[in-house]
Amino acid sequence: MVALGILVSRLTGLVRETVFAHFFGASTAADAVRAAYRIPNLLQNLFGEGALSASFIPVYAGLLARGDRREADRVAGAVCALLALAVAVVVLIGVLATPLLIDLIAPGFTGDRRALTVRLVRIFFPGAGLLALSAWCLGVLNSHRRFLLSYASTAVANVVMIATLLVGGPGAAMAHLAIWYAWGSVLASAMTVGVQLPVVLRVAPAIRLVWDTRSADVRTVARNFGPAFVSRGVVQLSSYVDQFLASWLPVGSVALLGYAQILSMLPVSLFGVAVSAAELPSMSAAVGTPADVASYLRGRLEAGLGRIAFLVVPSAVAFLALGDVVATAVFRSGRFTAGDARWVWAILAGSAVGLLASTLGRLYSSTYFALRDTRTPLRYAIVRVVLTTVLGALCAFPVPHWLGVEPRWGMAGLTASAGVAGWVEFLLLRRTLNRRIGRTGLAASLVARLWGAALVAAAAALAVGHWRPAGHDRIWALAILAIFGAVYLPVSALAGVGDARALGQRLRRYI
Repeated sequence: MVALGILVSRLTGLVRETVFAHFFGASTAADAVRAAYRIPNLLQNLFGEGALSASFIPVYAGLLARGDRREADRVAGAVCALLALAVAVVVLIGVLATPLLIDLIAPGFTGDRRALTVRLVRIFFPGAGLLALSAWCLGVLNSHRRFLLSYASTAVANVVMIATLLVGGPGAAMAHLAIWYAWGSVLASAMTVGVQLPVVLRVAPAIRLVWDTRSADVRTVARNFGPAFVSRGVVQLSSYVDQFLASWLPVGSVALLGYAQILSMLPVSLFGVAVSAAELPSMSAAVGTPADVASYLRGRLEAGLGRIAFLVVPSAVAFLALGDVVATAVFRSGRFTAGDARWVWAILAGSAVGLLASTLGRLYSSTYFALRDTRTPLRYAIVRVVLTTVLGALCAFPVPHWLGVEPRWGMAGLTASAGVAGWVEFLLLRRTLNRRIGRTGLAASLVARLWGAALVAAAAALAVGHWRPAGHDRIWALAILAIFGAVYLPVSALAGVGDARALGQRLRRYI
């Protein structure tokens, strides 16, 4: 249900980005929108689903599992009240301090590009605050095993933003359209909360807003919130660092990096987030002796790791071998050119370096959160962010100069260096958790079979792509990607991958 909800959300999000690329391309206005949305997006991540779920769901779901419904509802109401106050204060400060924030997130912006970014940030901020409250709804619904709506609700927001572009886009100046798009995002955020709230009140009708900072459970949520923000939001923090550095690269780099990050985050969200989000309430409800809990967590973790790898390994191979095809299939229209698609491919190839580590790391972090430990992931998240910053600065600026290549190749250096940092974080998370609950991890033979099947599928797709006729680029791109998927599934099943065989049996049941 989580994967289905995220799939619906991401598919409508891809349509939104396709329409966005059609009207904005890699223009100055596109740079401004990407940079502007990144700032309030940090607010969403600070108070949003990642950090709030990691601190709130283990406590709330644990109370429900023990049958203490009254205390669970009281904790939920208190957390909502604290969250609303904190978000209101941060939104107000953000709107007033926007020029200073621009200097932090996009210091390379000057002139009209900077002025437009400032104006857009002040519009985006209130909408991001509403999305933070949406994350509270998600935590309540997930704890009651209502997964679909909470993750699919953003599809409604995407439809609103698509409509905004289609209504205001034709014939509009790009700066004016960017402002129109920002106001559409505020309305979209309000609707995301609006579709979830009635269901929240249906599954937990006794929830009331209360101001309670003395409850031990509320204090546990608050105490775990800070560390959870950094550790769970590390992907977004790494993206922030990438954009900060990209603002010094040639015009259009921030926009191109944004397009690539949308694609690279798709498998992370569909597979890493889906599995870890579905597992967190179940892991948090584990009871018994320490040995029983450890055995239960190992079983759920092992199954989730295999499921993630089965879907993420081919994603990484597709980014490496077919990145231009992926970018063409999603974005090729209007002002988004074939040259833009090739640059997005370069960035995606860099993202492929750490894609598997990033998604597996999400599930390991969820296991720590289920154990009420948010500080261990925090320490390793800090290591990752520091490495991302240092290696990113090195690969974005000196390395292209040393190699004598165009400065825009620094974009690929940014994502590749972030991938290396992601592997370091993942290995640290696994090593420490193995000491606590016993040995976990993917079998080397399984990983080899998955990579082999994905490479065979990529070779088949490239062979077809080599003979494609000129024209109809998007249609051919979709066909090539379909061939890639159609080959990967049977080849991985023949290689003995259990998840491939199970998926094949399900598909045969419906055909």
